[in-house]
Amino acid sequence: MSAPSLPADAAAVAPALRRTARRASILERLTGLVFVLPGVVWLAIFFLAPLVIILVVSLGTRDPAGHVSFASPGLQNYLQATRPEYLPAFANSLRYAGITTVLSILIGYPIAYWISRYGGRRKILLLILVMLPFWTSYLIRTYAWMIILRDNGVLNSVLQATGLTNDPIPLLNTDFSVVLGMTYGFLPFAILPMYVSIDRLDAHLVEAGRDLYASGRSAFLHVTLPLTMPGIIAAAILTFIPAIGDYVTPDLLGGAQTTTIAKIIQVIFTSGRDWPYGSALGFLLMIVTLGGTIVALRTLRREVLA
Repeated sequence: MSAPSLPADAAAVAPALRRTARRASILERLTGLVFVLPGVVWLAIFFLAPLVIILVVSLGTRDPAGHVSFASPGLQNYLQATRPEYLPAFANSLRYAGITTVLSILIGYPIAYWISRYGGRRKILLLILVMLPFWTSYLIRTYAWMIILRDNGVLNSVLQATGLTNDPIPLLNTDFSVVLGMTYGFLPFAILPMYVSIDRLDAHLVEAGRDLYASGRSAFLHVTLPLTMPGIIAAAILTFIPAIGDYVTPDLLGGAQTTTIAKIIQVIFTSGRDWPYGSALGFLLMIVTLGGTIVALRTLRREVLA
């Protein structure tokens, strides 16, 4: 039994409909490309191009006049950058960034949770207050912490005026001041993604846990926390990446005795005028950070797909 054939008019119209659909698909792709192209060009000029320049410079050498020379390009700068004497500085960078990330999450999660659950009509205002520090230069805010923490600063003056201490407490140029300044500076980076994750959480899931006789603590640990873990991981990434490469806070609040890999790179570029060597160190730092980010993103993907 033969298959039914299309009417003559339908058979004639079908190719035209397919051509029209194909043109519409092509037009849709071109429209999407037009919207994406400015962002791609921006990233290519201001992100990819500088990275390529740093990579190329890192393969060169410094001539006696301090200029970059490509007479004998190679990986010698990368070999020198892996010398053991840089391990303490790199360990300090990891330690400061790790502590800052943990503190930002511990402090930021309750803030994000409260804004999401109890902010009500004031959520937008509260989020603006979270982002308010971004309206001032990070350098100016770090100088403000110097005024607060120095021996004759605001905090020591208050402590001495209230009789809590007779002598100034050394707060500036310590690990405490560095971690405090970095946590203050990067805390909004942790609050915002956690707020988004908590705000998207279906409250009925928590109520279902309570209906199954879970206490408030158990419902939080077994329902809220696991379901908002993607926001926590995103907050950790957004906090750790800028913290590990922060130069301003360790330099101003930590003093000369605080050594991080970012400070070493800055000295090599400025005082040492060895751009190839500094570029190699910076590129290695970026590779390590990128590797940690990929691991975190894979963890985030598993949390989302679980």
